[in-house]
Amino acid sequence: MEKLYLLKIGEIALKGNNRSFFERKLRDNIRAKLKQLPIKISGGHGRYYLSLTNQHENSEYHKQIEWALQTTFGLTGYAVALKCQKDFSIIKESLLAFILEQNLKIDSFKINARRGDKKFEFDSNQINCLLGELILNNFESSYVDIHNPNLVINVEIREECFIYFNSVKTLCGLPVGVAGRGTLMLSGGIDSPVASYMMAKRGLKLDALYFHAYPYTSDEAKQKVIDLAKIVAPYLDGLTLFIVNFTDIQMEIKQHSLSELNTVLMRCCMMEIAHRITTMRENQAIITGEALSQVASQTTYSLRVTSSHTDYPILRPCIGLDKEEIINIAKKIGTYQTSILPFEDCCTLFSPKHPVIKPNFEALKIAYDKLNLETLYNEAIDKAQWLYIDRFGKIKF
Repeated sequence: MEKLYLLKIGEIALKGNNRSFFERKLRDNIRAKLKQLPIKISGGHGRYYLSLTNQHENSEYHKQIEWALQTTFGLTGYAVALKCQKDFSIIKESLLAFILEQNLKIDSFKINARRGDKKFEFDSNQINCLLGELILNNFESSYVDIHNPNLVINVEIREECFIYFNSVKTLCGLPVGVAGRGTLMLSGGIDSPVASYMMAKRGLKLDALYFHAYPYTSDEAKQKVIDLAKIVAPYLDGLTLFIVNFTDIQMEIKQHSLSELNTVLMRCCMMEIAHRITTMRENQAIITGEALSQVASQTTYSLRVTSSHTDYPILRPCIGLDKEEIINIAKKIGTYQTSILPFEDCCTLFSPKHPVIKPNFEALKIAYDKLNLETLYNEAIDKAQWLYIDRFGKIKF
């Protein structure tokens, strides 16, 4: 008998001729998070098995494995499973021993047998009945409930027999890296970290770009963004964070444009820099945390203006969500408490009291063209600070 983790995939199974590419990327992403552990991943056809090669019962190993499985997109769930021979007497003995080892309370239960090997002596229904009888005879408080059981006992007859109980649901989605790369515009707010999580779930590998306005924004504001990047890094399989000093550009806008246009013009400049870094990094898209009509720069009028500064696709996964929905996701992924720390970013500090919410496209274009920005763009990008944050949330210099 051998204990292992049974890994379940979902959407990947629908990928047809490309399925092997998606499955290979999923295995690689899991292995990368567990590279210090003696593991192997085997199996195929919708079922994968992760096991420790020397069957260590080290609790820290199991914590690391479960952390990796719970932070890796592409899996729908996993379960601790017991592998044994396809001999029915051994299956019965193994099931009872596994229940005792896991210290399970048996009251309402259901047997869910699947017979992949059609040569096995009993069919699925017979296995259900025989093992159900075994449980009833050995646990006095047990009873069958096929509709709403507290415990589902899964028995799969494949190349060998696999026994496991209730599965742990994971992130689903697609493995990070199968959908290319994008540039995330990361602020210290609630929305953009959520946007990073949602795009990673669709398989997009991300760089992140933060605009810092020293000395008008504090080092605490910058550290807040770095901390947010560390929190989302395990979901993103690591990321490179670009910290761009935006002060000179903001002062140029403040000195040479109407104050009510400042917010939209700042977003135009940010998009221009995001476009250039996306080109430099050979990425394929720009990602923002914008939600429609949440603030003045996120109306349809403003989005038209800012979107005109790039020909890359701009992906806005939060666009149709309300604030409560975004907050719920932020709490789920652990970014919310950091996002609400009271350190203001450059957008907040330079925002006018009454920003325009329906900017005229041609008027904004004229206002933008009057600014002397090309040299400032080049300097900002050339002097940008780069931080690589690995898949464990640690900064690598």
